[in-house]
Amino acid sequence: MAVRLLAGFLFAFVSLLAGADDQGLLIVHKGSSALGFYQLDGKLLASVPIGKHPHELVFSADGRYAYITDNGVMRVEETDKGGNTVSIVDLKTRKKAGEISLGEFRRPHGIALDPATGRLLVTTELPDQLLLVDPVKRTIIRKYETKGRASHMVVLGRDGKWAYVCNAKSQTVAAIELASGQLLLIQTGGRPETAVLSRDGGRLYVANLDADNITVIDTAKKAVADRIPTGKGPVRLQLTPDERQLVYSLMNANKVQFMDLAARKVIGEIELGGQPVSMNLSPDGKLAYASLEGDDTICVISVPERKLLRKFKTPPGAGPDPVHYVRLN
Repeated sequence: MAVRLLAGFLFAFVSLLAGADDQGLLIVHKGSSALGFYQLDGKLLASVPIGKHPHELVFSADGRYAYITDNGVMRVEETDKGGNTVSIVDLKTRKKAGEISLGEFRRPHGIALDPATGRLLVTTELPDQLLLVDPVKRTIIRKYETKGRASHMVVLGRDGKWAYVCNAKSQTVAAIELASGQLLLIQTGGRPETAVLSRDGGRLYVANLDADNITVIDTAKKAVADRIPTGKGPVRLQLTPDERQLVYSLMNANKVQFMDLAARKVIGEIELGGQPVSMNLSPDGKLAYASLEGDDTICVISVPERKLLRKFKTPPGAGPDPVHYVRLN
């Protein structure tokens, strides 16, 4: 497990050692169908066209490439058949290096990397599936039923044996054993949107948008261990590196909220002035980046101080979604 974790975080670790001058941000432009390269101060350096209405992003294990799901629609509620590709962007050349066709499987959304094998896990919404993909051969290796509707984000277990898929319209998380295909459905709150694992892999925290809570799943038992109330509409969440806090965006309250995990208590919140659809932390956990998609705005938040530091704009119509740290050189 130590080797798997080392591989998975190698890119972030090397980037931190490189120094702040080499750091930048990658922002998925969901509205304008591009991947934006930014300086930390918010200056746009390059925009790479990719598939229509991309949603989520993951890095290759060596940090050279970004894989982005080309969903094809802006919202899960839309009925259009959407796209069926995963775009590959070379982060060194800042150019699209190709794409992976998913064939009959459309509207890819969630994506995760197995750092031990370099393979991708991709969820699709039409039909609802989890796909195991070889990004080198650009082929689907295996498909898995999720037994849910609107299969959304996917998280790979720390041992690489189980994957967890949020079925947004079914109030379930599908726990799938990748080797056997065994599937266990775990009941969550209304509209589970995304999830994050504890460092040891023993707890999975699931944000339930319509239930206004976070479900805590015991991954060994594949059962709910706790439910934690939140503000309105938790849509994305992250654990701080010391695992003392959960930081999450509240889409229906226009806020980011901070929770003390030991006390199960909200210890702060920040008004954003717009609706956050995404929120990620910097590798050191000191900064949070919340995307106000409808306002083409990124909010930069100090996690230790629990305050809004500043905002910066993306191009009009960009519709920013996830923000990721990246080494620019």
